[in-house]
Amino acid sequence: MTKSLILLSGGLDSLVSLGLKQKEYNITTALTFDYGQKSVASEVEASKKICDYYGMEHIVIRLDWLKNITHTSLVSEEDIPVGKELDNPEESAKKVWVPNRNGLFLNIAGCYADSFGYDYIFIGANQEEAATFPDNTAEFINTVNAEFEYSTMVRPKVVAPLINFNKNDIVKKALEAGVPLELTQSCYKNSAGHCGECESCTRLKNALKANNDTKYTEILFG
Repeated sequence: MTKSLILLSGGLDSLVSLGLKQKEYNITTALTFDYGQKSVASEVEASKKICDYYGMEHIVIRLDWLKNITHTSLVSEEDIPVGKELDNPEESAKKVWVPNRNGLFLNIAGCYADSFGYDYIFIGANQEEAATFPDNTAEFINTVNAEFEYSTMVRPKVVAPLINFNKNDIVKKALEAGVPLELTQSCYKNSAGHCGECESCTRLKNALKANNDTKYTEILFG
């Protein structure tokens, strides 16, 4: 029987990927990574709630050393880009870039897959973020799959079900499929809810607006 795992941050993309594919691919385990990011507490809490909702195993992996080799605003004292700063996506992306983050996460997932016999590894990579983050591209996913042909014996396949979708499409799919968007925590900041100003919040809020949603806009942004 097919068995899969997912990289789960608690954010929109990983939640929707899980909601759309959990039953079909028997996603039984989620990996959440703590690399010292400002939002780690809320990410772990949201991911746990999502796993409880879907009846899955939740594993938190600490990567303390990663914080020490990056100056990204996600972990440093530097302010996270908001407002007009987001009008320059390339500069904004540099400020929230974590070196080889998805490459590292997927290779750790590959270790789990090889040890415990998972057939598929899911990731929330998508078309919109691929425009500024190269580790969200189809080319990146294909390259990791080629690597696993040599670096693992199980040869798990990395799947990015949202790879051809922008945020508007992702929210639309979620609404159509009844994915519990109230469980998402997409904010980059260290807050109990969503700041509504950072890049991640802005993308989510705009996508909800584009889909004429009022329910989740009120729940998530007040």
